[in-house]
Amino acid sequence: MLVQLCHQSDLYCDILFNFYLEYARGLRQPSDDALATCLKDLIKIPGQAPVYLIVDALDECPNISAMPSPREKVLILVEELVDSGLPNLHICVTSRPEPDIKAVLNPLTFRSVSLHDESGQMRDIDYYIQSVVSTDPHMRRWNAEHKQLVIDVLTKNSDGM
Repeated sequence: MLVQLCHQSDLYCDILFNFYLEYARGLRQPSDDALATCLKDLIKIPGQAPVYLIVDALDECPNISAMPSPREKVLILVEELVDSGLPNLHICVTSRPEPDIKAVLNPLTFRSVSLHDESGQMRDIDYYIQSVVSTDPHMRRWNAEHKQLVIDVLTKNSDGM
């Protein structure tokens, strides 16, 4: 994110360059907190274009037993960014409604759209699976019963995704 922002503004570039120098021209690894602070410093600069942070498929971020897990680190960062009240920052997070994600994001949500339980989404998934089964060269040779079994199992287990 920092490098992408750096390409948007000379002021961003100056801040990131000073950050780079502070960490011995890249020889020392900055902490996650230091990186987050640098990001906030960039976004705080007045007169810059709005910053849109898109976090897609947060549920696919590893939620392993490490303390904190990579997913928890992202959730903490998102929470800190929202709590910082940066008027120039707009955040969009997409995810399955996993309990740990919902617990952090629900209190932060300004607007929320959930497609998880929408019948139209399930219908689209069913149509997509039917299309693949009926057009795949290998699956086209299967008998109708096997095709329907694949469609039914995949649709049922898709969990809205």
